[in-house]
Formats: sequence, C-alpha cells, structure tokens
Amino acid sequence: MKRKPSTEATSAWIRLMRVQSRVLDCVEQDLKKAGFPPLAWYDALLELSRAPSGELRPVELERQMLIPQYSTSRLIDRLVDEGLVSRRERKIDKRGQFVEITEAGRELQKRMWGAYSAAIEKYVGSKLSDADAVKLSGLLDRLGCSCGEMKLPPVANVNESTPSR
Repeated sequence: MKRKPSTEATSAWIRLMRVQSRVLDCVEQDLKKAGFPPLAWYDALLELSRAPSGELRPVELERQMLIPQYSTSRLIDRLVDEGLVSRRERKIDKRGQFVEITEAGRELQKRMWGAYSAAIEKYVGSKLSDADAVKLSGLLDRLGCSCGEMKLPPVANVNESTPSR
C-alpha cells in the first residue's frame, strides 16, 4: 500500500495552492489597474524574447510559460491581432508553425515589466528577506524536481532593469 501524505504535507499543499492563486490574482489586478493586458501576455512575450531567434513553436511556448495556458492558440491569436507576435513557417525547413515576437511585442513586454516588478516587490519582496526568498526558492526547487519531466529553468539574478518573471 502506498503511503498517504501527512497532515503537514497536505496543509503545505493547500497553503501553496491558495497563496499561488491569491498572489496571481493580485498581480493580475495590479497589471489591469496600470492599463496592461493579462499576465499570460507578458509571460508569452517574455519567453519569445528570450528565445535565441525570438521564435518558438506554439507547443514550446506553452511548455515554457509559467502560467498554465490551456488555450495557447487563443492567446497567440490575440497577440497576433494586436501585432505583438506573428505566425510563420520556419525559415530554414518550412516545417511547422512558429510564433515570433515583433518589435511592438518587445516594447510592451518591457513596459509591462515596470508594473509587474512593482507587484512582485509588493506581494513577495516586501514580505520576505532575501535570505527567506533563497530558502523558499530552494524548497520550491525540491518540489519542482519531483514532477517527472517538469524541469524548471534556472532563474538568473535579476536587477531592476532586467525584464523577468
């Protein structure tokens, strides 16, 4: 018989899910108040801007995004309609569709970072010391490594001028 989670593990799970939901809701509200689109837009634009050629296959984009995106094609449609990304065939081999960030997409992602970074500071940075943030990151890394194929990319040191998550 498989072991069941302890009361403490179950409590940690519930808190993790509640905090994640509440913090994301607060960040979304702050972006909206600042006149920006949803966080998923920023996340998609960030991933595309980080890609070496500024392009990813839709499935790669979905895999890279921090926010679960069950309707990636609709998100991409909206970004295309706004001129923030374009769809195209691969230049080299013409196989498969790629999504490429446009200059307007890069600019929006950079502008959104101001409001997003302020929200990160407001809801996380102001509540944790740097040492606590390092500890929390370590604990979360341990959880991320236990999900089979789910590998979290390393997070680089971020300064105020670097758009990040």
